[in-house]
Amino acid sequence: MAKLYFYYASMNAGKSTTLLQASFNYRERGLQTMLWTAAIDDRYARGVITSRIGLEAEANAFDAATDLRAAIAAEHAAQPLACVLVDEAQFLTRAQVFALAAVCDELGIPVLAYGLRTDFRAELFEGSRYLLALADTLTEIKAICGCGRKATMNLRVDEAGKAIHEGAQTEIGGNERYIALCRRHFMAALRD
Repeated sequence: MAKLYFYYASMNAGKSTTLLQASFNYRERGLQTMLWTAAIDDRYARGVITSRIGLEAEANAFDAATDLRAAIAAEHAAQPLACVLVDEAQFLTRAQVFALAAVCDELGIPVLAYGLRTDFRAELFEGSRYLLALADTLTEIKAICGCGRKATMNLRVDEAGKAIHEGAQTEIGGNERYIALCRRHFMAALRD
């Protein structure tokens, strides 16, 4: 039985690196994978999964209107897929998470989704909420706070490094906009 996996973490935990390594492992054995990433994340290039350590791969870009099940089924009919891997899975919609579950259950293809669990306000993203609810396997990828504890939170900061408390849930950025912190230091930063 194919499973739906959700690998979640704070920023800078190596989610994209882990995804690219998993895809490489399948492809090295002659098995086909299909990669997806959020169209909204165009920091490097649209439709490219890029890790901070320099690995990258072309991917299909999804937005809220993308019918993932139909696109995956069409690709699977053209060439059998061993696995589907989704980066930036926090940006999936509820319907898309249900579609990925159907890819596992009806098409028999495992789906590995990688993403943030919460935003800068400690609120779940829509995609993460439904992946936490529906995934067969949940795995936390560890990141480290500056104090050495496990980082679980994403602090949004301004140009001066001060915590931002309000704003849109989605604002694309990297180390210049977000800091991965343990809960203790996240809460302290919000009080400052």
